Amino acid sequence: MSHTRLCTPLVACALLMLVALAARTEGPKPPEGFTPLFNGRDFSGWHAMPTFDPYKLAAMSEKERKAQIDKWNEDIPKHWKVENGEIVNDGKGAYLTTDKEFGDIELLVDYKMYPKGDSGIYLKATPQVQIWDYTKEGGKWDLGADKGSGGLWNNSPGSPGKDPLVLADKPFGQWNHFRILMLGERVTVYLNDKLVVNHARLENYWNRAPVEALKRQLKKLETESDSSEKQKKTKELLAQIDWLRTRPLPPKGPIQLQTHGSEIRWRNLYVREIPAEEANKLLREKSGQAGFETVFNGKDFDGWDGPLDNYEIKDGAIVCKPHKGGLIYTKAEYGDFVARLEFKLPPGGNNGLAIRYPGGPGDTAYDGMCELQVLDDTHPKYARLDPRQAHGSAYGMVAAHRGYLRPVGQWNYQEVTVKGPTIQVELNGTRILDCDLSKVTEFMNNRPHPGKDRPRGHFGFAGHNDPVAFRNIQIKRLDAK
Repeated sequence: MSHTRLCTPLVACALLMLVALAARTEGPKPPEGFTPLFNGRDFSGWHAMPTFDPYKLAAMSEKERKAQIDKWNEDIPKHWKVENGEIVNDGKGAYLTTDKEFGDIELLVDYKMYPKGDSGIYLKATPQVQIWDYTKEGGKWDLGADKGSGGLWNNSPGSPGKDPLVLADKPFGQWNHFRILMLGERVTVYLNDKLVVNHARLENYWNRAPVEALKRQLKKLETESDSSEKQKKTKELLAQIDWLRTRPLPPKGPIQLQTHGSEIRWRNLYVREIPAEEANKLLREKSGQAGFETVFNGKDFDGWDGPLDNYEIKDGAIVCKPHKGGLIYTKAEYGDFVARLEFKLPPGGNNGLAIRYPGGPGDTAYDGMCELQVLDDTHPKYARLDPRQAHGSAYGMVAAHRGYLRPVGQWNYQEVTVKGPTIQVELNGTRILDCDLSKVTEFMNNRPHPGKDRPRGHFGFAGHNDPVAFRNIQIKRLDAK
């Protein structure tokens, strides 16, 4: 004979408590594809860090870095707490900082602001997506608070992203929701489902102080008597200033919750790391379609010239045949233009983009305006590479910043903008070259580049025996044909 046991109110209550406890133990449920940055209970996965130069932190020894972070961590129990599954800060202390560093991400964050608050979100340890009291009573309309939150406030005045496109803040006491996309150093911000920043570059705040220090040295040097030593120092300082002026954000960095002024609360912090293929697609979409013409149809070499037999078409891409090479180029010529494409490198792969090439047999690095290197500069065989030979460099003339290639075997997305004597190269959303070739007076191996001032020419690929692949090749003219 079987017996059915009835669940008493006491047992039912106990079961409900166990379910609630289990839910708290499991932590917040992220949207599909996202992982939680905050477990709802404590600050596991976080440490404290104020506004601090990440390059200086990286230059410390492991022991020094740990001691510094341990010192900052003393602020956490003083100014941060968890309350009802929310992160609460009293408006003081070092900022809560993820232990993990991120590259391309989609970030979701909810926050609740209080009067006179001034806060933000640091991306790659760099200030910042702005959060503040947007009312007149907040006292910061002179700084742009009347325009609302979500802008890249530390960008230069008048630059894209500095001010939000619309005022999207909710009234005090209500939760606000951020959706932030970061691709390289390109940032898109939605605040409460309204677009407030559209694919703007987050400027490298950490370049400013060292550049100003170098400028002061340069100004002091001007007071000295002319000498060969003064000329040498002046030249070195100018080179350092130019290098720092163009230094992009680090490839990866932590997310920080910046707070000061008044209490702020945070919840529902989720992140999704964006894979390469999706990032490339988003970068192209964000760049827009207006004015771009496809110059390779993915099927044949219609519209191209040069030693085409040394190349082949595979899966819709132009590929240099192994142990072959030579320069192939568009039949059309271009003056000022933007070119965008995707490329994939084999280990140690070497190729180049021909810029304003005159056509026929030759070497675009010297006969054309330049050759922009396409190179796996991470390979051991390039350990002693001249900086002016690294990927994205104007070969032999101006060095690009390194460390922004995707792993070998993945497709990279690159945009090249050529205006007059200037060239900018943006790799995977990060600007790695910004130069004026008319100002170049020193060349690798002291070999001049007579074609560097060419105003027009063909666009193409300079193969060097490796099966480097190119696809989705488009060009937008910036001047008349």
